[in-house]
Amino acid sequence: MSDNETTDDATGSDEATGSDEPTFEAAEYADGTITYPPHTVSPNGAERVGTVDLRAYEGRVLTWTTSTATPPGVREPNTLAIVEFDMGEEYDGPAVRALGQIAEREDGSGETFDVEIGDHVEPVYADELREPGAGIREPESQEWDGFRFRPVE
Repeated sequence: MSDNETTDDATGSDEATGSDEPTFEAAEYADGTITYPPHTVSPNGAERVGTVDLRAYEGRVLTWTTSTATPPGVREPNTLAIVEFDMGEEYDGPAVRALGQIAEREDGSGETFDVEIGDHVEPVYADELREPGAGIREPESQEWDGFRFRPVE
């Protein structure tokens, strides 16, 4: 198992640090590979042996785009990036990548950070990725939390 293992419980909370913030959970397998999103077995068929919290890793923007026609309740414009995580020199498995929104600036403007290909980013927890009351579905079914990416200074 990895030194980065965080939890195998269903809550995804990080009990080791006492944080109530969910983990950004990837799966680690017996063959040493790591995947996000997590799966029961690795791409090579290896058994899942633990989890890795991607909050502990920095990522690099591979590509990004800004959507100006978003679903109800999703901010507009909405900048998204594909991020590849740096899992360390000892990791020789396939790239660990995630797609996510770019975080909003902390100045209260509501604008997202600017990103470019190659920028280094870190995952940050967002308790609301969309406004649950928008749209035609029951608001409870539209409550989504998750992680966004913020540039590392």
